[in-house]
Amino acid sequence: MASSRDRQRKLARAKLDRQLARRAAVAKRRRQIRAGVGAAVVLVLIVAGSAWALGAFDSEPEKKAADDVCLWTAEDGAVNTNLKDVGQPPTTGLPTSGTRPMTITTNQGGPITVELDQTDAPCGAASLGYLAGRSFFDNTTCHEITEGALRCGDPTGTGLGGPTYSFYDENVPAAPEPSPSASPAPGQPATYPKGTVAMIGNPPGSNSSQFLIFFKDASPAKPAYSVVGKVTGGLDVVEKIGAMPTEDNGNGAKVKPKTQVLVQSVTVGEPGAAPAESPAPSPSASAG
Repeated sequence: MASSRDRQRKLARAKLDRQLARRAAVAKRRRQIRAGVGAAVVLVLIVAGSAWALGAFDSEPEKKAADDVCLWTAEDGAVNTNLKDVGQPPTTGLPTSGTRPMTITTNQGGPITVELDQTDAPCGAASLGYLAGRSFFDNTTCHEITEGALRCGDPTGTGLGGPTYSFYDENVPAAPEPSPSASPAPGQPATYPKGTVAMIGNPPGSNSSQFLIFFKDASPAKPAYSVVGKVTGGLDVVEKIGAMPTEDNGNGAKVKPKTQVLVQSVTVGEPGAAPAESPAPSPSASAG
């Protein structure tokens, strides 16, 4: 029979084993709990990080800035006193496709209707529409007949006038292919066909309000005018004006019409609309 001392040792050893087993079980549960909590924290951090990256915690959602369609260069009206300050068109939200109708009423016959090209000349079309909406062209003159075209859009009639902003060329045709003569190679289409409407800047490349309406085909060796549209009605009126006799404009150039060509109004309709109806010019306005 085991002694009393041996029995106590066995009981103590069994008690210690039970305590160690319980401690191991508790430690295992703690590790499991910590692992679960850690995984949950990582998941929360991942979700929160993704939400932050997507702007979920922003006080206001960040709005993407609209891209500029046109850039307008300010011109100093104090330096060039021929300029008229009417503000500037917007730079964003401008149409960049389709067409827009423009109607020019003169004292020389029925209205001249034009289809403005918003695809290839969005800034020229936007500028003409902006200025027409502010009556900028009303009661101005086509002050030159030159290079097969009428030159209009300058309130001062000097070639120096316009608004207090300008914009760069955007739709200048390529130069015609060279030929032995001064004319383009045979069979080439005209660079500026009859009925073309183009912007003209002073100096070149600084377009504003002045525009040309071609009454005959033209193919200059170095095209410099941004095409903005074409005549769709009243081309006979343009040809009639183009045939008018001219006189010296005061600067040695015989380009000023002897009979005043008065632009009574210019209207520009909404994109895709038909040309606006214009009243017939009054008989009293037909004299120069």
